[in-house]
Amino acid sequence: MNTLFRCIAYVVLIVACSAIALSQNQKRTIEKNYSVPSGPGNTLTIFGAPKGSMTITGSAANEIEIAAKITLEGPAQTVIDQLAAVTGFITEESTGMLIVKTAGTHNRLGDKKLWKKVPKNVLTLPFRVDYVLKVPRYLDLNVNGGDGSLNISGIEGAIRVSYGQTQASVTLVGGTFTAQLGEGELDLRFPERSWRSGMVDIQLGTGNMNLWLPTTLSADIDATALNGGSVVVKTDQLKPRDKRVPFTETAIKARSGNGGVPFKLTVGTGTLSLLSTTRPQ
Repeated sequence: MNTLFRCIAYVVLIVACSAIALSQNQKRTIEKNYSVPSGPGNTLTIFGAPKGSMTITGSAANEIEIAAKITLEGPAQTVIDQLAAVTGFITEESTGMLIVKTAGTHNRLGDKKLWKKVPKNVLTLPFRVDYVLKVPRYLDLNVNGGDGSLNISGIEGAIRVSYGQTQASVTLVGGTFTAQLGEGELDLRFPERSWRSGMVDIQLGTGNMNLWLPTTLSADIDATALNGGSVVVKTDQLKPRDKRVPFTETAIKARSGNGGVPFKLTVGTGTLSLLSTTRPQ
């Protein structure tokens, strides 16, 4: 009798393990690369995936290099094949401009004939695309993303960022910087030499914003916290622009150095911190 019970227990265990294995998605990683000549002063616009990171670095080369790591999930490899056929990125090129669009189940870009062959159950499967881009140093950049980390460095131009949720690290060289972030954290660093910029305008809905200010910075800074957020000043280089308007925990109007460059900083729920110099390496 004990032997019979053991056999039944083994069968139940095997069936349970098989069921768990079938219920777990399988994964596949695909890498796609693309490069295109691009001169100084051109514009790159990239639309990322709903989930995925971006690392964008400026270089001396007159070329845009795109490396995309695509991660797909599905109950079977045959299903992943169907998802892989319609997931990736497409490019639109014109004089002085390159647009990169992530194609996937969130927008159904690409070959309409392929999409007609995709079963409805595939449209709900998860995927992510992680980008690494090398671009010319003097470039205008528009970045749009959903949920994922963001790293930008070495670019001197007009940079515009729109992200839903991100852990972002941006090191500016020159130009302008505009960002609208829904949720997460932003670390913004500047060069130690004099900052050459038209403006900085950042809005963060929920999270923490950290600006690491060099001692050579000359700027007029308006920092505001809404919805229970706070502004924290951890540097002695900021002075009130108007002595009659002191700093508060929710708003400051400050001047760094000789002033001039406008900084407009807004955080909803969270902390906006102004700190001296850059972060320790």
